[in-house]
Amino acid sequence: MKSENILVIGGTGKTGRRVADNLANTGHNVRVAGRKTSPAFDWENPESYRAALIGIDRAYIVYYPDLAVPGSRDAIKALTEKALEAGLKKVVLLSGKGEAEAEACEAIVANSGLNYSLVRASWFNQNFSEGAFLDFVLNGTVALPMPKAEIPFVDVNDIADVVSKVLMDDSYNGQTITVTGPQKRTFAEVVEIMAKAADRSIQYIPISIEEFKEGMRQAGLPDSYVWLFGYLFKEVLGNPDNQEISNDVAKVLGRPAIDFKSYASQTAKSGIWN
Repeated sequence: MKSENILVIGGTGKTGRRVADNLANTGHNVRVAGRKTSPAFDWENPESYRAALIGIDRAYIVYYPDLAVPGSRDAIKALTEKALEAGLKKVVLLSGKGEAEAEACEAIVANSGLNYSLVRASWFNQNFSEGAFLDFVLNGTVALPMPKAEIPFVDVNDIADVVSKVLMDDSYNGQTITVTGPQKRTFAEVVEIMAKAADRSIQYIPISIEEFKEGMRQAGLPDSYVWLFGYLFKEVLGNPDNQEISNDVAKVLGRPAIDFKSYASQTAKSGIWN
C-alpha cells in the first residue's frame, strides 16, 4: 500500500490516538491536529483549519466535545469546504448513534463533494476507564441516570480499527458504518461486571438526570458539558430505537466486536480500577 499523509483531528483522544497509531504502524505519515500541535488546530478558530490540511491526503474528523453541541454544524461545514479546496481524497467523520444533531453534521459531510465514510458509534466502554465515569468507578459508587436503558457499549479499539480500515479503503466510500458492542447492557450490569473483574466493591446507584446535572455543576463543570450530558442521557439513551445492536464491526473487520466482559477483564489487569 502506498504511504499517504493522514490528518487525525482529535488525535490525542480515545479513538484518535488509536487511529493515529494504527496508521503510523502501517507506514502512513500521520499528522495529529489539536490546539497544542504545530500547526495548531482549533475548532473554534476556522482560520486554523487550512494550515492543518496542507499536504494531506485523507482525514479522520472527531469534533470536540460532541457533534450535538451548538456550533458544530458551522465548524464541520467550514472544515469540509477547506478540505475540498485542499484536494483531500477522503474524510471519515466520527458520529454518534441516535443523535439528531450529529446526523445533521453527517449530511454536511455527505453533501460536501468529498469522498467520505461515516462511523456512528454507541457509548464507549472506555468511558469507565479513560473518560467521564472513571472517578465514579474509583470511588466505588457509579451514580448515573437511565437505569433501564440497555446500551450496546462499543470498545474504542473496535472503533479505531474500523475507522483505520474504512479511511484507507475506498470501497467504503459513501457508506455509514454503525459500531456497537455485541450485547446490550444496563449500567447496573456493566458495574457488576467491572466489580467482578476488579475484585472490589463497586455499586450502581440510579439517579435522575437533574440530580446528575446538579452534581456536574457542583463539580465546577461548564454549562456546555452539563447540557451535553443531559442531552445524551435523555435524547440518546432515552430512545430505545437508538440502542439496536449492529453487526458492522464484524462485517468490516472480519472478527467479532469486543464484548464488555472482555474489555473489563483486560482493563482490570492494567490496575487502573484499583
